Amino acid sequence: MALMIPRRLALGAALAAPFVRTAAAQQTLEWVAGSVGGGWYTIAAGLSSLIAEDNPDLRIRVVPGGGVANSTRVNNNQSPLGWGIDTFTAAAAKGEEPYSQKHENLRSLGTGYSPTEHNLIRVTGQGPEDMRGILTQRGLKIACPQRSSTDETTLQRILRFYGTSPDAIRNGGGRYLNGSYTDIAAAFADGQVDYLYAALAKPAAILTEIGQGRRNARLVEFPDEVRKHLIDAFAYAEGVIPAGTYPTLQDRDVKVTTMDTVLMVHASVSDDVAYRITRTLIRNRGQRLVQIHASMASWDPATSWRYSGVPLHPGAARAFREVGAMPAA
Repeated sequence: MALMIPRRLALGAALAAPFVRTAAAQQTLEWVAGSVGGGWYTIAAGLSSLIAEDNPDLRIRVVPGGGVANSTRVNNNQSPLGWGIDTFTAAAAKGEEPYSQKHENLRSLGTGYSPTEHNLIRVTGQGPEDMRGILTQRGLKIACPQRSSTDETTLQRILRFYGTSPDAIRNGGGRYLNGSYTDIAAAFADGQVDYLYAALAKPAAILTEIGQGRRNARLVEFPDEVRKHLIDAFAYAEGVIPAGTYPTLQDRDVKVTTMDTVLMVHASVSDDVAYRITRTLIRNRGQRLVQIHASMASWDPATSWRYSGVPLHPGAARAFREVGAMPAA
C-alpha cells in the first residue's frame, strides 16, 4: 500500500530540497592577493571567476594582502589560499628572515603563475640617474608599497646594502612614502615624490599610466652589484624588461631583479578542492590565462610543480600527474 503524503507538505518539501542541496554543496574560500590596483589582485580576481565557472560549487572571495604577510595569513588559515613569492615562501617555511618561526602548514599549487619584475622609476631632468646615486642622495623623495609587501622589504634590503634606510632618508630631509599602488602612482604623478619602487608583473598598469602621464620618467637599471647581492643573500633571480615594454620609460632592454609567484594553500584544504582548482588552471593555460593577465603567458604545468620551497599539495600533484606534466608517483 502506498503511503499518502499531503499535497501541501509534498510541495513544500520539493521546493525546499534543491535549496538544501545547493547550500550544502556550496563552499567559499578566501584568497589573499596583493594591493588593489596591482597585478596580483587583478589576476586572483580573474582566476576566481574562471574557477567558479568550471566548478559551480566553489566560490572564491579575493581580499587585499602583501607578499610577506600572505605566507603567515595562509599558514594560520586566515585565508586558505594566497599568492606568495618563491623566495619569501621558502623562507617562511624555514622560519628564516623576515619570519620568526617555521610556517609548517604551507602547501603549494605550483609556481610560475606570474613572474614579477622589480622596478625603480625616476623623474627625468633632475638628480642622479644610477641606483646608488639615487638611493643615497640627500633629500631623496621616494614612494613604495605598504610595509609587509615584498616590494618594500626588497627596497629596504637594497637600501641597507647601500648603507642607508627609510629613517636615514627621512632624517636627511627626504620623504619615504608607503601606500597602495594607486596611491604611490598618484604621489609620483603629483610631484610628491620623484622616484617610485614597485614589484609588478609586466606590463604593469601603473607603469603604463606613468609613461603616459605629464611627468617624463625612466626605468632605472639594477646594477650588477645589487642583482648579485639579492641573488646571493636572498635567492632572488634576475631578468630583463625588454625594450618596448614601456615605450616612453625605456629605449633599450633594462636589467632588473625578479621573483616568481607561488599559489599557496593551507594544508587543511581538501585534496578534491586543490585538485579541481589546479585542474582548472591547467585546462585554461595559454590564451585564456593571458586574457586575465599577460604575465601568465609563460606558465607551464611541466615546470610549475617543481617548486620545492614548500610541499606540493597532494591534490595539485594529482592534477599535474593526470595530464602527464609530473611523473607518476
